[in-house]
Amino acid sequence: MAGDLSARDIERANFAFSIYDLDGSGTVDAIYLGDILRGLNLNPTQAVVEKMGGTKKKNEKKLKVEEFLPIFGQVKKDKDTGCYEDFLECLKLYDKAEDGKMLLAELTHTLMSLGERLTDKEVDDIIKDCADPEDDDGFIPYAQFLKRVMS
Repeated sequence: MAGDLSARDIERANFAFSIYDLDGSGTVDAIYLGDILRGLNLNPTQAVVEKMGGTKKKNEKKLKVEEFLPIFGQVKKDKDTGCYEDFLECLKLYDKAEDGKMLLAELTHTLMSLGERLTDKEVDDIIKDCADPEDDDGFIPYAQFLKRVMS
């Protein structure tokens, strides 16, 4: 799979990998696999990260860059995570007045129940960091929320 990567991809992957090589040993803890991939503008789910060799606990497994490059190539090749426009179309389904707003309660429910499920705390953190304050009727503008989440 590393053969499918361009020289630029390999350079970027080596740089991202080196950031997580905390002790300079040429290896990274597999707990950081998802972080490295996300740093390379990919958006793997936790299930994909685990399937590719990521771990949930520190010091269970170490990865060398030679092991990471094929993982990066595979995840890059398989990425089908949607883009801003795709997600915007989904949120428009909740915009009953077609005014660019949706109920914050519906957004919270959606984040907790669809796709890779989030915990209450994770949803609260996302809402706090990315959502505008609710208006008097409980609505927020979803396009700005989505831009902040995706940035």
